[in-house]
Amino acid sequence: MKKTKNYLNRNFKKERSEDLLPIKKRSELMSKIRSRDTKFEREFIVSLRKTTRKKFQTNVSSIKGKPDIVFQQDKVCVFLDSDFWHGWYYPRWKHLLKNDFWREKIENNRKRDRKTTAYLSKKGWTILRFWEHKIKNPDESIRKILKEI
Repeated sequence: MKKTKNYLNRNFKKERSEDLLPIKKRSELMSKIRSRDTKFEREFIVSLRKTTRKKFQTNVSSIKGKPDIVFQQDKVCVFLDSDFWHGWYYPRWKHLLKNDFWREKIENNRKRDRKTTAYLSKKGWTILRFWEHKIKNPDESIRKILKEI
């Protein structure tokens, strides 16, 4: 089978292979994955702090969806979505997932993201969502944020 890769060098055509790790080890590794303060989030927030003097909060639990970055005065919420957990190009690679648990998990995350965006928009918030792969070089994303605030 010929490998077809996209601009991010990901092969969406490949077949799912068996997990090389025992169940217990895989579970241990997955339990270490954080839902906040991930490396790409920390790096982005550091870049944003260097760029603006505007005050913002991170991981605000009082706002639905717990936005990663909130400019309260400007009513701007920023979500930094990881490519895997939030399903970037999910229809292309869902067949590679091991079982229905992971498919349901990612589908529910995507559904929740849409509902959260709609809810906050109705409440007057400006919502900005950035994919993990897009903020490896944060300049463009930070420009969009600064434009909104």
